Amino acid sequence: MPRISHNRLTVRAVSSLKDGVFADGGNLWLTVKGNTRAWSVRYTSPVTGKAREMGIGSTRTISLAEARERAAAARKQVADGIDPLEVRRQEQAERKKESGLKFAQVAERFMVEKAPNWRSVRAAPLRQGILRIHICPVIGDKAVNEVETDDVLSVLRPIWTTKPETASRARWLIENILNYAKVHGWRDGANPASWRGHLANVLPKPSAVAKVEHHAAIDRKDMARVMTKLAESQGIAAKAVRFLCLTAARSGEVRGAVWSELDLKAKIWTIPAERMKAGKEHRVPLSDGAMSVLKAVLVLRDPAHGDLVFPGQKAGKPLSDVALSKALHQAAGTKNVTVHGLRSTFRDWAAEETDYPRDVAEMALAHAIGDKVEAAYRRGDLFDKRQALMQEWHHFVF
Repeated sequence: MPRISHNRLTVRAVSSLKDGVFADGGNLWLTVKGNTRAWSVRYTSPVTGKAREMGIGSTRTISLAEARERAAAARKQVADGIDPLEVRRQEQAERKKESGLKFAQVAERFMVEKAPNWRSVRAAPLRQGILRIHICPVIGDKAVNEVETDDVLSVLRPIWTTKPETASRARWLIENILNYAKVHGWRDGANPASWRGHLANVLPKPSAVAKVEHHAAIDRKDMARVMTKLAESQGIAAKAVRFLCLTAARSGEVRGAVWSELDLKAKIWTIPAERMKAGKEHRVPLSDGAMSVLKAVLVLRDPAHGDLVFPGQKAGKPLSDVALSKALHQAAGTKNVTVHGLRSTFRDWAAEETDYPRDVAEMALAHAIGDKVEAAYRRGDLFDKRQALMQEWHHFVF
């Protein structure tokens, strides 16, 4: 039998040839039958010595160039003593075996692979908790390729209106875990947890059921008294709360602060992007009050606690959020206030008792500018104005 030369077909021929079987060479063949055009590779099995034919896809999804690459790969396998069809069958059997993976098993793999890429260190434990408490008890034992809309709704409906934020996070998790499974070939079809065009037709919008929770704040007129009580305490948590108040920072930003972020000479605290909620570096001007707190904890610095500014009781571990709350409750004389509420107190003071523009206070709180056009033109961080604002705040609370 004469050897067929390689690359006999053209792109135009592939789309225009009528019914028949056509050789491209190199064991690559094109079969045309009506509207069907499919590629195949013919070869002699190095294992059995029998002639075999293996389909490698339709011309609608596999181009001529891609078909030639697949044919070349198959010829190499044959040359290496491997039967391409047997390899495919083994791969299919493995995929079929893994398609029986339970949702909880896939969720575990998803968390291991994706968690290192999440911006916030709190994201992984938060999502693990949602999986453990709300999702896996309902669908964890179900095969991932069998999860359907009713299963997703059985997770979401009990918490959709009572715990809207948790429910939204649960839906996001299920959707992404099922997408992860589909990419790996463990399930097919549309994602039953997708919102747009699917669950949006069944469940009310999250914004319609979400309850706005205001963090209980201390009245700004009581701040001087509370700050005095905090200053009288010798505890590291009380110092952390004072520093938080004087910088208008978030609890996690303060508790995770390290000395390498602080420029005591320039009186600037630079919080890196990975520790900020908005994922953007934030420079904090340090008032005289904030500096006095840092000087007080600097003399207590212990190498056993590493670089942490406000270390917890365990070596190398930061203070807990609970520790800050307890210190504030003790100083305020009530549990009806929150640490996060101190940011609201600062915002109220800036709006009611100063003439600073709104954006100065918003940037002090590391809030994004709401107007996209304005944000595009504002390239600075209003640092000098924020520095003056924070100094006035220091005088107000002391």
